[in-house]
Amino acid sequence: MSSEAPTGLALACPLPFAGSDRVLLGHGSGGRLTHELIARCFLPAFANAHLDALDDCARLAVGGARLAFTTDSYVVTPLFFPGGDIGTLAVHGTVNDLATAGARPLYVAAAFILEEGFPLADLERIVASMRGAAQSAGVQVVTGDTKVVGRGKADGCFVTTTGLGLIEHDGRIAADRARPGDAIVLSAPIAEHGVAIMATRAELELETPVASDTAALHRLVHGALATGADVRCLRDPTRGGVATALNEIAQRSAVGVEVDEGAVPVREPVRGVCELLGLDPLYVANEGVLLAIVAPEDAGRVVDAMRRHPEGRDARAIGEVVAAHAPLVVLRTSVGGTRVVDMLTGDPLPRIC
Repeated sequence: MSSEAPTGLALACPLPFAGSDRVLLGHGSGGRLTHELIARCFLPAFANAHLDALDDCARLAVGGARLAFTTDSYVVTPLFFPGGDIGTLAVHGTVNDLATAGARPLYVAAAFILEEGFPLADLERIVASMRGAAQSAGVQVVTGDTKVVGRGKADGCFVTTTGLGLIEHDGRIAADRARPGDAIVLSAPIAEHGVAIMATRAELELETPVASDTAALHRLVHGALATGADVRCLRDPTRGGVATALNEIAQRSAVGVEVDEGAVPVREPVRGVCELLGLDPLYVANEGVLLAIVAPEDAGRVVDAMRRHPEGRDARAIGEVVAAHAPLVVLRTSVGGTRVVDMLTGDPLPRIC
């Protein structure tokens, strides 16, 4: 890694402003400000049992079938980065939100907001990536929309996707099902997507390049469910990272969480970039990591099932759910101490997905 300080990356961490009447960049972090925005504006307006669950997708009963339904928008910059682009990110992110309900993803809708002057070659490249990702994941893009805005109004290309999947298992996987004694399982090393974006923006010269981990995780989920394990909660910890996802689960289930710092996998190049930029990998975004809360007696077979898939070959247990200090997330550090891992407050790197 170059010893020169990165000059192409502007880090920001906007703190909440009491009484602010404007949207802040931090409202898009997926952390505390995002949750406050949702609680202030959206939950009161659209309150219903499906939305109030605050899971990554809604679980719907329609004509005797159990469906998973989700939507997401992608404004990542740059549009193309090591390991993927906005097209692969959009498909994988939608598939993964459906997977957190244990659903089999079936269909995707895609809407594009394009800026006047955006190169058609770049659009064709993005669409080709989406097609490849959809084919690999076994889903079809069946409908969509396109809008064009004036120069300087959309930063090239924004993508919104909606996904529909079929829930074929009999269980209920949700953020309010964690119980004391449950094991916390992580499928892969963390922070790789966020660091790939940071390194690209800052033009960091890394001895070992870092690529985004963007990947579809539904087969990993189905492998875990096929063991018969009691899978309580699933999350793909994107914006706000693993720390924010664990805080969401702790709050929804009214439990405490304890994580062993030494058990959390972080590759050395990723750790090096985070140290250089003063970031905690636990808060950095992932796009190919599955976080599972499972019954303690089932942890071993869930880890074994994940390791049979390329996306889960580094799977491991990283901690446990506890009755104490609810709803705090506590990290047991490598030096024998503990510290509270709170929900992300600001947004150190906006436009990550």
